[in-house]
Amino acid sequence: MSAVNDTNLNSAVFLLTGIPGQEDVYLWISIPFCLMYLISIVGNSVILFIIKTDPSLHEPMYIFLSMLAVTDLGLLISTLPTILGIYLFNSREISLDACFAQLFFIHSFSFTESSMLLLMAFDRFVAICNPLRYASILTPPRIAKLGLVFVLRGVVLVFPLPFLLKRFQYCQSNVLSHSYCLYQEVMKLACSDITVNSIYGLSVKLLTVGLDSLLIFLSYVMIIKTVLSFASPMECLRALNTCVSHLCAVLLFYIPDIGLSVIHRFGNSSSHLLQILLGYVYLLAPSLMNPVVYSMKNKYLRARIIRVFIK
Repeated sequence: MSAVNDTNLNSAVFLLTGIPGQEDVYLWISIPFCLMYLISIVGNSVILFIIKTDPSLHEPMYIFLSMLAVTDLGLLISTLPTILGIYLFNSREISLDACFAQLFFIHSFSFTESSMLLLMAFDRFVAICNPLRYASILTPPRIAKLGLVFVLRGVVLVFPLPFLLKRFQYCQSNVLSHSYCLYQEVMKLACSDITVNSIYGLSVKLLTVGLDSLLIFLSYVMIIKTVLSFASPMECLRALNTCVSHLCAVLLFYIPDIGLSVIHRFGNSSSHLLQILLGYVYLLAPSLMNPVVYSMKNKYLRARIIRVFIK
């Protein structure tokens, strides 16, 4: 297929990229990707099943964890067709409409994941700083409303992105540097002025990931301040230990996300291979590792998972 020129927008295509120079071994490369997708989907599905079927886990912390698992599954399903399509079938072409739809779901689920991590930080903040009011503050109806508000925030802010891209003609190279579509990358291929798109995209990022990460940081400042006031060192360690899983999830999500955003906006001279690998870490590492981290650090969840598989 020729590069995208001033042809009809709906008939044009983008070309996705796997790992350059490794086309001969794509089938072998597909094996670890298939395993990662399988482990991630099974792991998050098991977390959801355990929490849904065990009434003793119908507590705020586990409800937020189930929301995180649903978001991870959404991200996995959004990227699975194109990533595995490249490595299994060398299928690189994606229509503009399909690309716009994919980036809508990727960014919506990504911003929703950031929101879920913020809600989980709020859960830890209330549990440690105001334990006597924990049950009265985080009631099931309030949790449902908070989850709905943050999901709608992500969807509403991302909704204009495909339409902002659809109004352009794409007369530059039609080759994308990832195995999936991202707004900031597709935007750069337009042959028109992208100032409005760039400002809106940056504003959305700051209002979601930027704001969420700041509030998570402030939550942990308050948590540490409260924990340090405990008389017993054992109580202090016990309280901090309840936050370890969440801190791991936060680092797994925000470090690759911020790194990829910086590379896309300012790293024109950075290694193309680094950009590709960081893109895979950004999408796959949180979904893969979150069930592992939470099942290893939470003894109640771990015991119930073991019980399910032993049966």
